[in-house]
Amino acid sequence: RKKCKITMDLSGPKLRTGPMIEGPKVVHIKPERNDLGRVSNPSKIWIAAPDVPPPPLSDYQTHIPVDPKLFSKINRGDTLRFTDSRGKNCKIKIKGNDGKGKIGKCSDSVYLATGTELVLHKAKSIEDQKSFRVGELLPKEQLIILHAGDQLRLHKESTPGEAAVYNEDGTLRKMAHVSCTLPQVFEDVILGEPIYFDDGKIEGIVQEISPSEMIIKITHAKGKGSKLKADKGINLPKSKLRISGLTEKDRKDLIFVAEHADAVNFSFVNSKEDILDLYSELDKHESKIGVILKIETEKGFSNLPSILLTAMRKYPIGVMTARGDLAIETGWKNFATIQQEIMRICAAAHIPNIWATQVLENLAKKGTPSRAEITDAALAEQAECVMLNKGYYIQRAVKMLDKILRRMQRFQRKSLKMLPRLENADKLLVSHETYDV
Repeated sequence: RKKCKITMDLSGPKLRTGPMIEGPKVVHIKPERNDLGRVSNPSKIWIAAPDVPPPPLSDYQTHIPVDPKLFSKINRGDTLRFTDSRGKNCKIKIKGNDGKGKIGKCSDSVYLATGTELVLHKAKSIEDQKSFRVGELLPKEQLIILHAGDQLRLHKESTPGEAAVYNEDGTLRKMAHVSCTLPQVFEDVILGEPIYFDDGKIEGIVQEISPSEMIIKITHAKGKGSKLKADKGINLPKSKLRISGLTEKDRKDLIFVAEHADAVNFSFVNSKEDILDLYSELDKHESKIGVILKIETEKGFSNLPSILLTAMRKYPIGVMTARGDLAIETGWKNFATIQQEIMRICAAAHIPNIWATQVLENLAKKGTPSRAEITDAALAEQAECVMLNKGYYIQRAVKMLDKILRRMQRFQRKSLKMLPRLENADKLLVSHETYDV
């Protein structure tokens, strides 16, 4: 039996977009259709009490919550008839039971809202029709679609964000706006500095600035517009932000982490002072857990030597190269060399390095890897550890990563090329007649 170590994250001063305005509580149910628009596969619907989720790994499109008392009256062969939010008459046929829920099939395209009246038509009874209402559905996640040339208002106040509003003639009536999680950064941002949203998918520059808000001009987005949602990362790579690596929330979380975890992931480490601050808190709790330093900013990279010399006062420690934020902070063209330099510095200091962010992400989430991420995973052999993200196919990703790293050990150990005999040399076809040898 092997023991599994547990690490816990301190979220740190992560700059993110604030909440969006709450959307309508409605679900869109849509069956699969062929090229002619005819239904080829009806939607599969989970009908159960509000607190009974669908079974794990099931293929239900949505969950319709209903009153448990009325739920018991629904049987196989019955039909639920209703009028959706557009005034369209629709129906769901009950195909059977699945544990604590009912299986429904729907061939209509439906917009089903909280409180919609469902009328039960019994298949094998002439009793009076019973009706009941759809329970509470989750509100639709709202977002802002931004194009190059658009303006976005980023404000201190925690008012929920909203998309832009236009007049009938297409002129702008109300600018899109969203809040941010660290309003203190407004004091450190200068006019004309770049700003990035959602891992660099949306780029802009600070066009106007005041004590309460910034006007951002979008300089890069997808041709059809990029979606900006709540809780997405914001990066200000050229701004000299005066934010500490340890927040008040982190200090409170550390009480639990120090008692239950084997190691703590310390986010947004920028200087040796951040390390001393963390160590001071750990000493208060008499904790000797391991510390993993997440390098996520250009300042953190520049100060890496002094950060490591300070961190080495305790053991064990490690360094995580958080490649998502670090790539945006340092620039895409520079990042390839920077991640190599971090590994070399860690190797010189005899400190383990963790290769992180988007390793085999397509495989973990979609079940099929891309060629680029296979090469990326192979490069991870140069580090001591690799971190995978969550995903439906995570087990498949772990097995694939294990195979890749085991095979790469024949060719490379850290930065040293091993130059083994070609495994498939006997299969290579070379004709001496083709060349003047």
